[in-house]
Amino acid sequence: MAGLLTPLDRYTSEAAEALVRKERNGAIRCLACGHRCVVEPNRRGACKVRFVEGETLKVPFGYVAGVQVDPIEKKPFFHVLPGASALSFGMLGCDLKCPYCQNWLTSQALKDPAATESLRPIDAADLVEAARRYDCAIICSTYNEPLITAEWSAAVFDRAREAGLLTAFVSNGNATPEVLDFLRPRLDMIKIDLKAMNQSAYRQLGGSLARVLDSISEVVTRGFHTEIVTLIVPEWNDDEEEIRRMARFLAGIDPEIPWHLTAFHPDYKMRDKRATQPEDLLRLFETAREEGMRYVYCGNRPGRVGRTEDTACAGCGAVLVERRHFQVFSCRVTREGRCPDCGRKIPGVWKRNL
Repeated sequence: MAGLLTPLDRYTSEAAEALVRKERNGAIRCLACGHRCVVEPNRRGACKVRFVEGETLKVPFGYVAGVQVDPIEKKPFFHVLPGASALSFGMLGCDLKCPYCQNWLTSQALKDPAATESLRPIDAADLVEAARRYDCAIICSTYNEPLITAEWSAAVFDRAREAGLLTAFVSNGNATPEVLDFLRPRLDMIKIDLKAMNQSAYRQLGGSLARVLDSISEVVTRGFHTEIVTLIVPEWNDDEEEIRRMARFLAGIDPEIPWHLTAFHPDYKMRDKRATQPEDLLRLFETAREEGMRYVYCGNRPGRVGRTEDTACAGCGAVLVERRHFQVFSCRVTREGRCPDCGRKIPGVWKRNL
């Protein structure tokens, strides 16, 4: 971990003016995530990648720790250009410390000595060119927490928008109104993890349930296309009443928000829990539907959860998108985003920018 800090700090830029607030004694309040850290000179925020040097908040810029072409369904976005490819890129660091993190080599790189992921310098233009070369319709900031690297994402997304690409975030949702306003002109869609519905669980992860709930409301209000993911961890967040509370909250914002209930497998520091079974997901799928959520999906158990991987019209029930895992077999949603049978508007992004 110590050896990583020196090369990482070479790839930084000054924080966006919208994401800093000067405090007393040379300290700076960082507004990129819900921690709102007050960072003193020569100290770091909770994420470890944003730090004060002199009178400047320095932030990650100009590198990637991972780049890959993924199906958009892997993010997962099920209501965005089914079957399209997304260029995924990520940096290092996270503002949370989830013990089951599947991307811990990147997200915990500055917190856990066992995380040894490296980085590669790159220009924003090169990422956009790669996306175009591989016929990607979307470019997505993922793998680590993109809120804490918002300035780099903004630089990439500004280039991407010029090239006609859609832009996406895969986030834990520990956002601030300031960072959402900063991102809004260049970010089209966001996937947020709603990890639990009690503060004690979020305290274990190093976050705040209230802030995540506020963020979900705020991204919908601002017009981002939003999808929600809940990783179902047995004996941690799989209580039916907890899922019912999540469903009521989401339905109170918009019952047509796509919601993914995905299967957990033992990983990182949470290896004492059993893997989520298809019957666990199907039970909670029914709970979510009972509470009014219209587009609920079961994930990470392809072919074992019935038709809950498909998209069906919330109006007439017609199957609109047939899929298994990351493979799309058919999509009947019109380019105008409507059911071809009854004309109902289907939430999502159904046509490319170009």
